[in-house]
Amino acid sequence: MLNSYGPIVIFFIIAAAFPIVTLWVMKFIRPKFIPTPEKVMPYECGITPESDARGRYTVRFYIVAILFVIFDVETIFLFPWAVQFQVLGLFGLVEMMVFLGILIVGYIWLWKRGALEWI
Repeated sequence: MLNSYGPIVIFFIIAAAFPIVTLWVMKFIRPKFIPTPEKVMPYECGITPESDARGRYTVRFYIVAILFVIFDVETIFLFPWAVQFQVLGLFGLVEMMVFLGILIVGYIWLWKRGALEWI
C-alpha cells in the first residue's frame, strides 16, 4: 500500500520544499535594500509628488463597477444558452426570457432609484 503512494508523497515533499528552499537561497543572493528618502519616495514621472496619492472615491464608482459585473455575468449565462439554442428548444427560450426579464426588472428598479445618475 505504501509503495503505491510513495511517489505521491515524494512529489508533495518536493512541492512543499521547493518554494521554501528557493526563498531561503534568494535571501542570501539578493542585493541589500538600503532605504533612502529618494528610494522610498513615490515615483510620479520623475516629478516630486505634490500631494498624497491616497484620494477618496465616491461610492458611485463602486456601484457602477458592481453593476458592470452583474451585467457581465448575464453575458456569461447567455453564451452557453446561445450555443445550445437548437437543443434546448422552446423550454430554453422561455427560461432565458424569464432570466432576462428578472434582470430587466432589476435594471429598471436601479434606474428609478437613481443609481445610474452621476450628478
